[in-house]
Amino acid sequence: MLNYWWVTRPKRKLNSIPEVLSTFAEQALDEEWQGQRDTHLSLEEALEQAGLKRVGERRDQTGGGARIYKAWVSSLGLIFIQESTGKLKLTLAGEAIMAGESPVEVLKHQILKYQFPSSFSLSRGVQVSPRFKIRPFRFLLRLLSDSRLGYYLTEEEIAKIVITEAETEKDECYERIVNRLLQFRNYGDSCLSPDFFDLYKPSKGQVNPAYPFRHLTDIANTIVNWLEYTQLAKRNDDGQLVILDDKRDEVQSILSVTPPFIDRPEQHEYFQRKYGIDPKHTKDLRNLTATRTVTHKMIAEQKIKQAFISESLKTPIGKITTAIIDKIVDMTGIDAQLVEETLLRLYPRGAIGSFMTEYFEMAFRGRDDATEFELATVELFKNAFDLRAEHIGPQGLTPDVLVLSDQEGFIGIIDNKAYSKYAISNDHRNRMVHNYIPRYRSGQQYPLAFFGYISGGFGSSINAQIKSIVDETNVHGSAISVSNVIKLVELYPQRGYNHARLKDILSLDRQVLLADL
Repeated sequence: MLNYWWVTRPKRKLNSIPEVLSTFAEQALDEEWQGQRDTHLSLEEALEQAGLKRVGERRDQTGGGARIYKAWVSSLGLIFIQESTGKLKLTLAGEAIMAGESPVEVLKHQILKYQFPSSFSLSRGVQVSPRFKIRPFRFLLRLLSDSRLGYYLTEEEIAKIVITEAETEKDECYERIVNRLLQFRNYGDSCLSPDFFDLYKPSKGQVNPAYPFRHLTDIANTIVNWLEYTQLAKRNDDGQLVILDDKRDEVQSILSVTPPFIDRPEQHEYFQRKYGIDPKHTKDLRNLTATRTVTHKMIAEQKIKQAFISESLKTPIGKITTAIIDKIVDMTGIDAQLVEETLLRLYPRGAIGSFMTEYFEMAFRGRDDATEFELATVELFKNAFDLRAEHIGPQGLTPDVLVLSDQEGFIGIIDNKAYSKYAISNDHRNRMVHNYIPRYRSGQQYPLAFFGYISGGFGSSINAQIKSIVDETNVHGSAISVSNVIKLVELYPQRGYNHARLKDILSLDRQVLLADL
């Protein structure tokens, strides 16, 4: 029995979950699972071929690797085994991801509901101690919101204190954990229990004397990765986990409501269907008992969905175009007419949200992947906002991205900065004032409407820095975090925004806040 929090981790990050799920859907959906060695092996092979699992990882020929990945997507409430048939089914959350909904929004919903006990935590081979009745990620957000802790946690603190000692969400337990964390910050390992390694030993094998805490720090690292995937929190430059500045209100809203725990975790199908309710539903009312005859067309559709989801994670797809149809035809070898019909029916508005995981991460990677971030911004403004956009950064003494609206007759210039707290340095200010704006404010097809900065986050002086450039150049400008760019992409079609509205948002002469969208 595991005497600490546990999350399964065939991969430490969740980025590949949509592809893994679509591989399951293509290979094993509506198939019996228990004891079906051939199904497990074919799934394992498909995961390897898709680059989702390392080739040669297999320790045996029993399909054990597939079962590990199945446990992963099951633990997040995306699939379940139907009791009456023994067949693998998608939950509503699983269906939502397969339908092209933003995986970040769906999985954020699942992560915040993640609880001990669960169908997964009670399962054979896992068996997390019944002393835990807690939603670990909600608990972590509460700790990150506490001024006594300086609004941060480290992986080491999570590994040694939180995942071993945080049992419930009761105030008494919470206060004890806060005090224990403060104690640990003052006294380090000396405040740990003398029998720590007896109480919290690895699930398999002995404690490694060279790295005695490794089994706990590995779990803590994965837990942090999952929380980062929600785009609510991020490690800062000091490696501390903090809530993102522009997500504090959202986190407070999340914590202001305490939903009930999901009951009956020992009943697999019941629990999974309740846990697997996506953000757009309150109940799972589907009748899944009717048997379906699997046709060649259904198999082809699953292959098309799998290929489309894989592609949508790499590039923002705002609508179904000839180029994306041709791409899916090349990937699947399926007739172009069926590909076109399937994509237009299933993904009439594309799947922009799928790409946003990658875009968000680019904004924090620093200079190494700066060009990738710039190119992604070009594609985003093209596909999400239907603007003409060019990558002009490599031309020298130019901003990174030029956007043009033929609808409204304006241009805008954008600089990408892949930092968690970007501040406009004197050098960057001078480039904007003396090079970028003069170059694009005259002699262009349309007048220059705004300059903008997109970054992971901004320093406290950003508004004064933007205003200084505006005052000197008489050109409107703004700074917008990657989180709010993602929110703007989501709201743009929902609220019927157009280029005029986009121009207004990016011309506020200060940082763009969520309330502005």
